[in-house]
Amino acid sequence: EMNARRLLNHYLKFRRNFLQSNQLRFNANSCQSPKVLFFGTDYFSLPSLQLLHQNNVEISVVTSFKSPANCVRKYCEKQKLPLYRWPITPQLCTAHELGVVVSFGHMIPVHIINAFSSGIINVHASLLPRWRGAAPIIYAMMSGDSKTGVSIMTIKPHHFDVGDILAQRELEIRKDIFMPELHCTLSHLGAELLLDTVYNVRERIAKATPQDEALATYAPKIKSNITEIVWQKQNAMELYDRYRALYGFKTLTTSFLNKQVQLLEVRQPQQWFDLSTSLIPSHFAFHRARKSLIIGCAQGTMLEITQLRIEGKKPMSAQDFNNGFLKQASLLQFHQNKNAVF
Repeated sequence: EMNARRLLNHYLKFRRNFLQSNQLRFNANSCQSPKVLFFGTDYFSLPSLQLLHQNNVEISVVTSFKSPANCVRKYCEKQKLPLYRWPITPQLCTAHELGVVVSFGHMIPVHIINAFSSGIINVHASLLPRWRGAAPIIYAMMSGDSKTGVSIMTIKPHHFDVGDILAQRELEIRKDIFMPELHCTLSHLGAELLLDTVYNVRERIAKATPQDEALATYAPKIKSNITEIVWQKQNAMELYDRYRALYGFKTLTTSFLNKQVQLLEVRQPQQWFDLSTSLIPSHFAFHRARKSLIIGCAQGTMLEITQLRIEGKKPMSAQDFNNGFLKQASLLQFHQNKNAVF
């Protein structure tokens, strides 16, 4: 629950900044929009729903009623949009021309796909076929990708993210960007591309391009053990990329004196630190001038930590950790959890 609140706060902050500097405007051409049935549940879905609604697309919405904090449901109730609980019947679909799916989280069955006269399309937060699956933004950042983007595709039965591509738009992944900001930016980029696609859907479907299966990579649902560090295998930049990718959602973890340690603030790796010797992976030292912990990583690299939390304790600075805990240790070394993955 705390992670969800942190992610929401980061999303709202970056969303405000994005909207102030990037007012999305769209001049609909003479084509009339098809009647749309929208499927969505979360803060990635919401900008697409809002932009379609604000640009006079006739729209009804399908969402999950499980969470009372569902932002899509709240928007529909406030705007008095027709709202339906998942699952639905094909009869509801036949009253609409086009299905639009944005971060819905449910497999769409064949009888629903086939019920739309103009088909059903999906907005996905990657440059497909790279990063099919539930966590494309996180995997793109963790893998050190220099770019990502949004894809709009047709939906095919029985498999996620394998449909033909109708439209794509690229976005650079800056080395100083964190997941909440990238998530927000991509959600609005996807909304803009979706609006253009909806108004030109027949043309886009006619020119759709199949995905190249040889280039497919996968971004499965994030599991808790992805936070565990393997110091001997991961270099400092890989760990910093993972820190940025999980920011606001999960924190990197390791162990010290048989207690879990969360790394709360990580600095971008520097090429050189003024230490007398390089550090063996998992070994660390306190850097007095920088007031930070310097930790040895794979390939002779070093990671810098300024804030952390010991299991059962409040967050503390690296300096407080040095003053309060290092005297208890005969060896200045972190250890990986048994469940660590690489």
